[in-house]
Amino acid sequence: MPCVSPTATRKRVALLVETSLGSGREILRGIAHFVHQSDSWQLFHVPRSLHERIPDWMRDWRGDGIIARVQDAESATVLRNGDTPVIDVLGVIAHSGIPLVHVDDDAIAREVAEHFRLRDFQDFAFYGIAGENWSERRRDAFRAHCADGRSFHVLEIPRGPDEGSERVRQRMRKWLRDLPKPVAVMVCSDQRGLSLLEACREEGIAVPERIAVASVDNDVPLCEISSPPLTSVRAGHFRVGFEAASLLDGLMAGKKHRGAPIFVPPTGIVARRSSDIRAIEDAAIAEGLHFIHENLATNLSNTVIAAATGLSRTLFQRRFLAATGQTIRDYIVERRLRRARGLIENSELSFAEIAERSGFRHQEYMGHVLKSRLGRTPGSLRKSEGA
Repeated sequence: MPCVSPTATRKRVALLVETSLGSGREILRGIAHFVHQSDSWQLFHVPRSLHERIPDWMRDWRGDGIIARVQDAESATVLRNGDTPVIDVLGVIAHSGIPLVHVDDDAIAREVAEHFRLRDFQDFAFYGIAGENWSERRRDAFRAHCADGRSFHVLEIPRGPDEGSERVRQRMRKWLRDLPKPVAVMVCSDQRGLSLLEACREEGIAVPERIAVASVDNDVPLCEISSPPLTSVRAGHFRVGFEAASLLDGLMAGKKHRGAPIFVPPTGIVARRSSDIRAIEDAAIAEGLHFIHENLATNLSNTVIAAATGLSRTLFQRRFLAATGQTIRDYIVERRLRRARGLIENSELSFAEIAERSGFRHQEYMGHVLKSRLGRTPGSLRKSEGA
């Protein structure tokens, strides 16, 4: 009998999924997870951006299957007209005739709406991409889930070379100025979230005190380099990749697809600084909160904070308690604990450095407050995170 190469029996699968975005990388991770379990595929992938045309080698592809982020009608036609089973994991082209596995845009919007509702916001807004159906679905779903709010505002800017122009930036800044405050803004994706936060900084609008922001995809590097760090929904792209691979595996084995798209729900929201606040109607108190957050590592006093808002200490203390339900001291301690815990669990800084960055007088005092308030020591927090 002739010797058969182990790779000769493997299914040859092409991956047209970009690596420039966190969502694409998560889809690839999900595909890889399925492949490692089945151990029956040979993958062909070239790093690419989302808007690149189908590579020339794909037009003569003689493999067994394709998973693609189908970006345009031309790509859909080329892929659909071949004899190879194809799965779309983008969903931009409606009625493409290609089986679709995609995140659930309605459930994503519901996650963001609930996040803001728990923080007592009454005014809502959406910043999206004009002409992109997935962005429009998130807009419409967010509007529906915020229907009991006082107001809803929309800004949509199309993709293209003009989107970063000064004219567009001025349009965004005017929109932000005109929004009621405080307001909760859902952004269609993390990439657009960064540009919105930059516009807020240029306009001098405090985030999250006057505008709270949450976006979609949880592209961790982007979310954590933004200022402030960006709250974002884990949309479920890893599961999209896994389910797409599972569906393609069945099609390559001769199974029929029932035709209905597969929608994958999100896996929660990662709350970061950009939305980490309750809605505060009192503008002076919101300004005071912003001053506290920006100066948390310093020796804050009620007098200094009140002076930053232009109110007397007595009036500021009274209005602060009415707006937040906490004393200024309790609020500061709570915020310092949050910062300390985050640094303990997510950094390799020494406890002395963490105490200094969090505004505690020294490491021992930080440990005392953690133990009395949370029942945990710095060492136990770090150990449990690394377990």
